[in-house]
Amino acid sequence: MSDAAIFAISLGVTVLGLVISWGLYGRRGAGAALRGAAWSLVPLAAAMTGVTEFFVDLAFSPVKWAGVALTGVAVLLYLTSGVMLGRRADGEERPAAAGGGGRKAAKRKGKAPKGEVGQAAAGDPDLLEIEQILKNRGIQ
Repeated sequence: MSDAAIFAISLGVTVLGLVISWGLYGRRGAGAALRGAAWSLVPLAAAMTGVTEFFVDLAFSPVKWAGVALTGVAVLLYLTSGVMLGRRADGEERPAAAGGGGRKAAKRKGKAPKGEVGQAAAGDPDLLEIEQILKNRGIQ
């Protein structure tokens, strides 16, 4: 689309918006009219700065749409990598203090069921002693 056509369309939309803003002045007051006038000037300003031409080229250019799609894929990969880096190699989430949180951290904060107490320390006397100290203090 040519620059003259884009400018003419933007000027028409701006004039229409200013006419509607004048009508708002009579019905709703100066505040609503000024807000309407501000929004009415946006299409003309966009045409004068070249923003409108960018969007017109974007709408009709398959190469630019491919660029938009590629940007979306890049954002998706970045967010996925953040989730993957937030987990440990063994599949556990990071502790709540490190920013992980979630269900596993909440599960760890609660009391363990009676069947699980002593299972982790069954083979190691040091862990059994630590578990006993925690139990005496009411932590586990």
